[in-house]
Amino acid sequence: MITPLKLAAAFSLAAVLANFMPSLSAAPSVTSKPFGIVDKQAVEIYTLRNAKGAEATITNYGGIVVTLMMPDRNGKMIDVVQGFDNVKDYVKKTPYFGALIGRYGNRIAKGKFTLDGVAYKLKGNDNGNALHGGKKGFDKVIWKGRAVESELGAALELSYLSKDGEEGYPGNLDVIAIYTLTNDNELRIDFKAKTDKSTIVNLTHHSYFNLSGEGTILDHLLTIDADSTTPVDKGLIPTGEIKSVEGTPFDFRKPTAIGARIDNKDTVLQYGPGYDHNWVVNQKKAGVLGFQARVESPKTGIVLEVLSTEPAVQFYAGNFLKGKFAGKYGQVYQKRSGFCLEPQHYPDSPNHANFPSTVLKPGENYSNTIIYKFTAK
Repeated sequence: MITPLKLAAAFSLAAVLANFMPSLSAAPSVTSKPFGIVDKQAVEIYTLRNAKGAEATITNYGGIVVTLMMPDRNGKMIDVVQGFDNVKDYVKKTPYFGALIGRYGNRIAKGKFTLDGVAYKLKGNDNGNALHGGKKGFDKVIWKGRAVESELGAALELSYLSKDGEEGYPGNLDVIAIYTLTNDNELRIDFKAKTDKSTIVNLTHHSYFNLSGEGTILDHLLTIDADSTTPVDKGLIPTGEIKSVEGTPFDFRKPTAIGARIDNKDTVLQYGPGYDHNWVVNQKKAGVLGFQARVESPKTGIVLEVLSTEPAVQFYAGNFLKGKFAGKYGQVYQKRSGFCLEPQHYPDSPNHANFPSTVLKPGENYSNTIIYKFTAK
């Protein structure tokens, strides 16, 4: 027989459990609030929460991932991405913290390429080269945002029309980026695009990760599933070669500390200076989602796995973070305190016939999926 006393005790226990384990029964959600004004337009920040209590905040200015909260080995929530707590700093001084990159991720030599017999000149923003879409790439525009339904978790859709001639690129390009914080603690990004004129497209994501939440990333253990890289010149432009990583500081086929060989002066690492290079991943089948890289923090036990449909990944070790950026939680981001893993096509592909094509033509559908999956050990 259930007495009133036992019933009251049961309700009391249920209340306690709800307080301590809210994430076990929480439904995925997307909420939004104002994040400031850019170019006289209101900017929003969206909060995505999954059923396990993980959380991501994303702004429609540049598709920037502002925070990404993931549990460490003890269940403590850690913000694993660098950035700012206000939109003004992203506008004024960001080194692409957390941004959506396009139309073309990475570098195009001298901002020039030829397509269908027509020569195009892009706006240079990197010693004469075009980097990450130009002076006003997709990281600096305001996207249209809305919450969307997804069986995988909390999802946010961002859309943008890049007009013909923007930053020198041909064609009106309709772009959609769907961010999903899945219930498996993944940040999944699905890109889609269409054009009305032949153009080039290479979309990617540019979060600076620190799986310890602060301090150096040189102790992080990195694995990259790649047998080769695309060597670069002093301007970090590919030479056109595809070279084996065997016997070089670029061999991360086995878990290796990021800092173990980063200051090797006898290789092209000095051009970085440090890692800022493109790895040709061991892709089993073109366009099919597959494993690219794995990173682990010995301090927190947080493990990041990167999966993508792209044929390559750019690994950047935060070589130019030199205490110039005061970010979230009062942190000042020092050299090599954050790393980027950017799944993408090869840099400067339009100028190298032997590289996988980045051409998108009318009637074709561009698609690209990137997954950042988090666990702890």
